[in-house]
Amino acid sequence: MALFVRLLALALALALGPAATLTGPAKSPYQLVLQHSRLRGRQHGPNVCAVQKVIGTNRKYFTNCKQWYQRKICGKSTVISYECCPGYEKVPGEKGCPAALPLSNLYETLGVVGSTTTQLYTDRTEKLRPEMEGPGSFTIFAPSNEAWSSLPAEVLDSLVSNVNIELLNALRYHMVNRRVLTDDLKHGMTLTSMYQNSNIQIHHYPNGIVTVNCARLLKADHHATNGVVHLIDKVISTITNNIQQIIEIEDTFETLRAAVAASGLNTMLEGNGQYTLLAPTNEAFEKIPTETLNRILGDPEALRDLLNNHILKSAMCAEAIVAGLSVETLEGTTLEVGCSGDMLTINGKAIISNKDILATNGVIHYIDELLIPDSAKTLFELAAESDVSTAIDLFRQAGLGAHLSGSERLTLLAPLNSVFKDGTPPINAHTRNLLRNHIIKDQLASKYLYHGQTLETLGGKKLRVFVYRNSLCIENSCIAAHDKRGRYGTLFTMDRVLTPPMGTVMDVLKADNRFSMLVAAIQSAGLTETLTREGAYTVFAPTNEAFRALPPKEQTNLKTAKELANILKYHIGDEILVSGGIGALVRLKSLQGDKLEVSLKNNVVSVNKEPVAEPDIMATNGVVHVITSVLQPPFNRPQERGDELADSALEIFKQASAFSRVRCLLAPVYQKLLERMKH
Repeated sequence: MALFVRLLALALALALGPAATLTGPAKSPYQLVLQHSRLRGRQHGPNVCAVQKVIGTNRKYFTNCKQWYQRKICGKSTVISYECCPGYEKVPGEKGCPAALPLSNLYETLGVVGSTTTQLYTDRTEKLRPEMEGPGSFTIFAPSNEAWSSLPAEVLDSLVSNVNIELLNALRYHMVNRRVLTDDLKHGMTLTSMYQNSNIQIHHYPNGIVTVNCARLLKADHHATNGVVHLIDKVISTITNNIQQIIEIEDTFETLRAAVAASGLNTMLEGNGQYTLLAPTNEAFEKIPTETLNRILGDPEALRDLLNNHILKSAMCAEAIVAGLSVETLEGTTLEVGCSGDMLTINGKAIISNKDILATNGVIHYIDELLIPDSAKTLFELAAESDVSTAIDLFRQAGLGAHLSGSERLTLLAPLNSVFKDGTPPINAHTRNLLRNHIIKDQLASKYLYHGQTLETLGGKKLRVFVYRNSLCIENSCIAAHDKRGRYGTLFTMDRVLTPPMGTVMDVLKADNRFSMLVAAIQSAGLTETLTREGAYTVFAPTNEAFRALPPKEQTNLKTAKELANILKYHIGDEILVSGGIGALVRLKSLQGDKLEVSLKNNVVSVNKEPVAEPDIMATNGVVHVITSVLQPPFNRPQERGDELADSALEIFKQASAFSRVRCLLAPVYQKLLERMKH
């Protein structure tokens, strides 16, 4: 196996060309994407790279595996073209790009890589061209021709009107006084530029995108005799303010400024680090109800959670987003960041109005909608985003709204809307009490619930927790979705209306006229005490009609106390199994000793393939499922009894066959057993 792995690795290395080695240092994400592009382009000749171009634009990307198959960038279709990989060129009459580009100085290399405008502006300064042509070792992040042409006219005019100060300084800011290749460009690092030692921010993302002050590297690692050239898609400028200072000077952040000051986060936002602030504008704050805004602004913990939900743990430039990805906020929630064409999206919404405002400690994107985390919401606000609106209306109508919007530590058990597809119950004393028993007097998390735990409700009931292999239930109702944990309350979405237990199993059976014959049978068999005391039972309760429908011979069997007890114990499981905990099939051990096969298909519960007429009548010591037939234990079925005896005898005979002398002794016994079964 180890030899096979080594051979496979060697084959891959040969297929990918000399760039792939078995023992070399790990490649950077950029180099891995370039390697994949080279692999996809190799059929067109040596040193050919596959490039994806977004249709209708000039945007090009080296392709990774996912993008290759999806053929999309930011949701927009792409076409594949094949170009010379960086550092190579075509030769007339030859396939692919067999020739390495001739090495020349930095100034000449600018023209080769498609940055002739940078070359032109270098000429206009008096000092820079000799420096680029002379000895030394430099790195230049050279804006493409399109990058220069996209500058606002007033910015470009100010540069070219003062070439030996403004233009020279701008060009020097794009340079580093040493050779830096893409493998040296680490995520979150800063490089010291040749303009007043000002910092340049580098980010190298897992998808292979590399940004320089949020400008994307288009083509990298073009070697020169005195350095290296990286082509970028923007003209970059110096960064002077931190995130907090930008918040302070921008009028559109007036409300955010007050919120940050009240939360105490200003110290972090003006300190060291690399953050992304999704900065809500004044307009974003105005969109939420005044009552909600005032509540959050007046609650330091909720306010801090709100603001932390707008801060990412690392700097995320817009150019790094080419498809959807999940990012974690300082609050601990996950946001889905994506793109649609030129627009960035948050959780599928195009709410970013201004992007890539650089700060010394990160990047700011303006957003026009507040991202309120669950941890800053009331139970009412949590429910508004869940499929439980019908239940919430019932709580309001029942006068329980204050519990769902206040500061009590509670857990709300809210049934799904689908539970009420046939209508809602009228609001009366019974309904109010039932709804109060859907509110637990503590703020819970489902991951900490355990089997047998009891929970106290506002209605004074004690509810039990049942943990099954694939479900977590509270009494007859099971949790149908992930928790939503709010500021004070937690929302559990439940799959049905919860019915608290109303007495023991015997109390339940005695209170229902359908079970009068079953109650009499239990009393005759001496099982009353069992079903009255504390315990955990699942009772499949035959109705009176089930007993009347029994054949005469089976009715006769019930007249013997021992036989009656045997049959009734077969209807009682030795643990509590509600319908939501069944899954596909559960083999439940009965008090009689044999196992019951309990299954769920198309929302119908069956026991031994007999359908249950009504499941989940809860009792303090168990659960009752109503059935319309009397279950027969295996040994009460003549055919099955004979089959089992025959199987046992046959098994004994087979085991004995290995020992010929013992076999001779046991053969007559085996024959007599068979003869007795025939009679």
